[in-house]
This record gives sequence, structure tokens and C-alpha cells, in this order.
Amino acid sequence: MYKRTAHGQHTLDRAYFVSKDVFQAEHERIFFRSWLLAGHVSQLENAGSYFVFELEHESVIVLRDHSGEIRAFHNHCRHRGSRLCREAQGTLGRAILCPYHAWSYGLDGALRNAPAMNEVTGFNPLDYPLHAVALTNWEGFLFLNLAKDPQPFADALPGLVGRFKQWQPSELRAADRRVYEVDANWKMFFHNFSECYHCPLAHPQLNKLTPFRNSENDLDEGSVLGGPMVMNNREGSMAIGGERCAPAFKALSAEERARVYYYTLFPGAFLSFHPEYVMVHRAIPLAIDRTRIICEWYFHPDSFAAPGFDPSPAVDFWDMTNRQDWDLCVNAYRGV
Repeated sequence: MYKRTAHGQHTLDRAYFVSKDVFQAEHERIFFRSWLLAGHVSQLENAGSYFVFELEHESVIVLRDHSGEIRAFHNHCRHRGSRLCREAQGTLGRAILCPYHAWSYGLDGALRNAPAMNEVTGFNPLDYPLHAVALTNWEGFLFLNLAKDPQPFADALPGLVGRFKQWQPSELRAADRRVYEVDANWKMFFHNFSECYHCPLAHPQLNKLTPFRNSENDLDEGSVLGGPMVMNNREGSMAIGGERCAPAFKALSAEERARVYYYTLFPGAFLSFHPEYVMVHRAIPLAIDRTRIICEWYFHPDSFAAPGFDPSPAVDFWDMTNRQDWDLCVNAYRGV
């Protein structure tokens, strides 16, 4: 069932991996104009909860206000530009307070108080709200776009629209999170994730569960690329020992329970849909030769509540596989 979809494409030239000018252009033309997976609604369960998303010089506060709405703002005060939230995550009260001159903003971004500024002729607090960042909640996953006039989400990522509801993504919670910093250009990870040609040699444990020829693409155009791989054990999963570590999602068909679905979301994320969990990788370029990879494992709340629930077989399996991949990416980047 292996389906080839190369259509004659070739690997990018060396300059795309080592040129500082290219690296800067990628941020300006790709990352700062694309929809980027920033987090999940489960990180914002309560009013006032927030997390900070950072990419190069950009910093964004993503929060839940007291009406329950999720919002995103550039993380700087309108007065002198000070960073407002200095912790990666936390809980805000009724306002966001600047640590420099005590300007404070409501969780809707409006400037609520600017000490002594009422003495300044012509000053109007309505002129100085926080700068909003475009945000879309797709099935519980939160995407940001830093462009001033972003392309609509459905036009940019049509492969996601109306798909994957059977995994109940908006209801999931993360059971574990691993952060890796790897000495390779961010595109090396996209190359690696986009094929299993390397799996027989590099991933013997994975290849035993899903032989690399058991694969096909069901999305092969646009910014979302990938498809399913059939597992040898149709009642199993991708975990140490090959067994499921939680019940399968109830809405999955028998065919879907026997498969794993892998997708790249250009330019910064990978989604993997398993019978009983969803795995997310996010790639954040730190430098031309260094990338942070954040990996999270999401399960349904019913799994957390089940006696003896233990996600470690899935976590350990993919932590092992991740490290095998990172070694390949570093070595390939050295060669490039």
C-alpha cells in the first residue's frame, strides 16, 4: 500500500541550511506570516491563566479572560516596551501590571490605569491597548499568527478543517511533556518527520510495530502533509511492548484504531494521532544551527481517571525514538 508522492522534488541546496540571510528571511517571510501551533486549551483552564509563546524576538501572552474568552497579545507595555509577563506561565488577577511604571491592562487588553497620566494633556487611555495577535482555536489547539493581516486559518491550513474530531482534541489533557534542544537547523526535523525511509535502520523498535512500507499519504498538498501507517498489531499502539496504555478513543472506526496518522504542519509542528493518545511536536528555531523541540502526549480525561493509568509506555517509546531521530538530524546537519 506504499504510495510514492515525490513528483521529482529534490532536497534544498546547502545555502538554505547554513546561510544567516536565509535564516532571517525564513522568519520574516514564513514564521512571522504563518499560523503557528502555540499550545492547547487545557493550559488555560481557569480565568486569568496564561502562557507565553516566544519565537526569535517575538513574545506573546496567551490567556483566558474572566468571561472565558481566550485572547493573545504582544507581551510588551505600550509605554516603554517592557515585557509584561516574565514567567513562562502562570495566573493573572484582574489585570496585567507592567513592572516598570505600573501601567495596568485588563485581560481584554484595554489600558485600565496609567498613574499620573491624566495630568498629560491629550492623553487618552483608549489609544493605548495591548497589541492583539491573531488567534484561532482549532479543536482545542491554539494557533497564533504574527502577521498584521494574516491569511484566514481555513485558507492557510485547509487540511485541518473538519478533520480529526474523532480523537476529541479539545477535551484532551497533556500527560507528559519533554523539551529537547538539538544542534541542527529546523528544516532537518521536517525532512526527518516526513518519511520513514530511515526507520528500518534507525528505529528497529518502531519499524517492528509499523513497517515502513505500511504507509500512505492522504494529505499531500499544501501546508498539512502526511497520512496513516498500519500497525502490525491492530489492537496495539505505538508504545513500549506494542500494547495500548489506555482505552482507544470511542469514536474511532476499527480501521482508524489499527493505524497511526502522522502529519507535518508547516512550518512549526507535527501531529500524530494514535488509537489512545495524540502526540504533538513543536519545532522552534533558536539559531540557524539549534532547534528546540517540545513534545507532548495528550490523553482523554477518562484515561486519567482510570485505575492504574500509566502513560509511560507511550512516553518512553517516543522519547527513545525522538533521541534516535535527533542523532540522525545532528549528523545530517554536520554533513550539510
